[in-house]
Amino acid sequence: MPARAFYYRVTDGIRISVRPVYLPERSNPLKQQYVFAYFVRIENISGTTAQLRSRRWRIHDSIGEETVVEGEGVVGEQPILSHGQVHEYQSFCVLKSEQGYMEGEYLFVRDAGTVFEAAIPRFLLEAKESAEPLH
Repeated sequence: MPARAFYYRVTDGIRISVRPVYLPERSNPLKQQYVFAYFVRIENISGTTAQLRSRRWRIHDSIGEETVVEGEGVVGEQPILSHGQVHEYQSFCVLKSEQGYMEGEYLFVRDAGTVFEAAIPRFLLEAKESAEPLH
């Protein structure tokens, strides 16, 4: 079984890992709807506590459309992460084409009030069937 793609980046002691998965059972290519889930792991590997306040995603597809999604927190939460703590969540997006990519930033605030952006690595979205279960 081929391994699923896995992407990560570290910014200011925050490690962001993403694993995208194509969902053929939720997609409808005849209507140009390609559904992808993505699993995100946010880990604080720095020595100081940080709180995730907001997110900005840029979603691109191969037909040239770009969508920007901004908002507070992630899936309704603004997790506070001390050294070594992890926050995981999953979400999804819909593309109008079989291929695209996503990337973006999370805005964090440290205990001392320092604000910084942690980069979400660019990850590819490809509508390929997989025999591997989602879990």
